Amino acid sequence: MQSELYRAYVNILHEELLTAMGCTEPIAIAYAAALAREALGALPKRMHILVSGNIVKNVKSVIVPHTGGMKGISAAAAAGAVAGRAAEKLEALSRVTQAQLKEIAEYLKTAELLVEESDRGCVFDIEIRAYRDGHSSMVHISGHHTDVVRIEKDGGALLCRDAAGNETPCLTDRGLLNVESIVSFADEADLADVRALLKRQIELNTAIAEEGIRGDYGARIGKIMLASFGSGVTNRAKAMAAAGSDARMSGCELPVVINSGSGNQGITASLPVIVYARELQKDEDALLRALVVSNLITIHLKTGIGRLSAYCGVVSAGCGAGAGVMYLHGGGREEIAHTVVNALAINSGIICDGAKASCAAKIVSSVEAGLLGMYMYMHKSEFLDGDGIVVKGVESTIKNVGELAREGMRETDKKIISLMLR
Repeated sequence: MQSELYRAYVNILHEELLTAMGCTEPIAIAYAAALAREALGALPKRMHILVSGNIVKNVKSVIVPHTGGMKGISAAAAAGAVAGRAAEKLEALSRVTQAQLKEIAEYLKTAELLVEESDRGCVFDIEIRAYRDGHSSMVHISGHHTDVVRIEKDGGALLCRDAAGNETPCLTDRGLLNVESIVSFADEADLADVRALLKRQIELNTAIAEEGIRGDYGARIGKIMLASFGSGVTNRAKAMAAAGSDARMSGCELPVVINSGSGNQGITASLPVIVYARELQKDEDALLRALVVSNLITIHLKTGIGRLSAYCGVVSAGCGAGAGVMYLHGGGREEIAHTVVNALAINSGIICDGAKASCAAKIVSSVEAGLLGMYMYMHKSEFLDGDGIVVKGVESTIKNVGELAREGMRETDKKIISLMLR
């Protein structure tokens, strides 16, 4: 693999596998509010919060961590303004104290918080204007969760950068990703370049899944899977991923390593691979290389779709998980390509109606599709060119799915948001 391409793949992993506390959309709002308070120099008495429809969708029904079970945009902004640590970005709410918890509840009663939908046309858009004693500040995040494009104090720019209008400004070119090169990179990678990153993913995502199994979170999908379908490796792979989401969507105060801006996608791409690696008694290096495959396949699929859309992101992560497990079984480029195509043919089109308890059940379905896609090819079965949106070549099928999600489901996304807000 060429050194320039190799370095790009390492950079992509480091850019995407970030640590986050809580669902990333409300945390992005909390981060913006913490920055607005910091720029203002005081706790705002009034905030005007403008967010895109997809942010509304992904914040409406999920519990914001360290708020005592609160949901919604106002709760996320209040928590960020009162207790957020802007320097910690997607972990901005990771160190809220009991005293601050009370302050957040009081602030929601006394502060004036106006929430409106942004009309900029950007899928991922957050703007917070904060006011106190004749002074004001403004923070604008656009494109992805931590991409701050402008900060103002009293109308003057403290930070100003053009919002590129695309999904991933200032990041390594995701167009360099393809299935063949991903498998080559996994085979050849110097694991020293990614070991600490992937070991953190293993540690944190396993911990929240185990907490989901122990606790009584959300709809308890992970626990129900184990109680209903037993402890075989395929069911454990689905159950552990679901349990991580059960806990996370219910405000569990444990961090996760995300993928493509989503904790649920990070959980889905990693936990089935971890479960299978342990079942197959693979050593750490084999697990890490399989996680390289699962994570990069997930990122590759998500690139054409975008950060937020009407297409459920864990479908892509389930494909990634199936690819990673196939790699553990000795699969190479051909086997992994067919696994991905089979999985996409099975589950493409699951809608995203926001972050909430039912995400765990969608994870079960997506991991099932990824694993079924793998087992199909092991049994010499596959979906072929002309089967629905499947066309010849894995990259062409991935392109079709991207167009379906990004363009074909645009009106679906609008209808989902309108139904959720009715």
